[in-house]
Amino acid sequence: MQLLVLVLNKVEVLEDLMTQMASGGISGATILSSTGMATALMHSEEEVPMFGILRKVFNPDRVESKTIFTVLRDEQIDTAKEIINRVTGGLSNPNTGILFTLPINSVEGLVK
Repeated sequence: MQLLVLVLNKVEVLEDLMTQMASGGISGATILSSTGMATALMHSEEEVPMFGILRKVFNPDRVESKTIFTVLRDEQIDTAKEIINRVTGGLSNPNTGILFTLPINSVEGLVK
């Protein structure tokens, strides 16, 4: 089993993403509102030189992202990645999101 974590910057696709994941047999995700370091510093009163440049690159109107956690069987990972990339238009596009997985050694409380 693995923990899939998706930090979704393109929050306008969240509902479609959850619908597509459910249709693909993936359920049980937890969604949290989150803010990245660059966004937090962009709205800071202090001027940080490196982040002045980032203000021009990032969407200054987006104040939060959604961080999605879901526990998946190993064989579900490729399906989840395919759905995420299809719905978002591809995580390789700027300001879309980041995805990573972590191995899980123990799980309790999953509903089958």
